[in-house]
Amino acid sequence: MNARFRDELLNGEIFNSLREAQVLIEQWRIHYNTIRPHSALGYRPPAPESIVPIDQ
Repeated sequence: MNARFRDELLNGEIFNSLREAQVLIEQWRIHYNTIRPHSALGYRPPAPESIVPIDQ
């Protein structure tokens, strides 16, 4: 994952602040772990997002 992180995000971005870096890295992490298809999994996402309703 570190090589993909570097290739897909860090090599293509110039961060103007620490906060900007934190936000963009978190967005990339969520995309990588929930949406992006992985070849080792038959081009399915590793952990599709699920919403669990909370009864009030």
